[in-house]
Amino acid sequence: MRLAASTRNLTKEYVLDGETVRALRGVSLDVPEGDWVAIMGASGSGKSTMLNLFACLDRPTAGTIMLGDDDVSKLNDDQLSEIRASRIGIVFQSYNLIPQLTVIENIEVPLYYQGIYSSKARKRCIDLAAMVGLADRLKHRPTQLSGGQQQRVAIARSLVNDPYFILADEPTGNLDSATTEEILQLLEKLNNDGKTIIMVTHEPDVGDRTKRIVRLRDGLVISDRPTGGDCSTEHDDD
Repeated sequence: MRLAASTRNLTKEYVLDGETVRALRGVSLDVPEGDWVAIMGASGSGKSTMLNLFACLDRPTAGTIMLGDDDVSKLNDDQLSEIRASRIGIVFQSYNLIPQLTVIENIEVPLYYQGIYSSKARKRCIDLAAMVGLADRLKHRPTQLSGGQQQRVAIARSLVNDPYFILADEPTGNLDSATTEEILQLLEKLNNDGKTIIMVTHEPDVGDRTKRIVRLRDGLVISDRPTGGDCSTEHDDD
């Protein structure tokens, strides 16, 4: 079993107002290639910290993070930026599109950061736009798109560098129920095609659409179970 990502004894501590906050307290987690994991938990449970660490936006206090074959635990800021730009696809709740750019230009943004300019790269972006149902919106700007269409642009952008995984941060949080279903169907198709997805969500109905739910509480994994079939690994006491 090849892993898209894994952690071992992952610990993250912050100092706030002179007090040490233990956001994560020794989390070990494996995410095999092709998995679709929902990370869930109440505010303060550690899920946002997990997201930042998987996204290479922060470094752990202790423990390790593997992205594919790369140990990113002790990389410096420049190295983390390189990994983030080239091997991680992130989908945000608020889309994070650049309003001055068109759909195709927003999809190309990760390539700009790497200095990649070619007709082959442009074709890949056009193909990704078509895959998410926006082939007829290439020259539109974000203000000309619905929320669901903007999130589709964000998903296409997250795929442009063929990342280890898609990291989705509350990807349906700003969407109505019908548009949420459209985005979940798109993510489901990507996962069925083999793409690994790690998703942070607080919505039970959204979590239930994934293959696996990992629940955090007070910086610890309290439950790790498949969403269907055998739940023998469940040890949630909620």
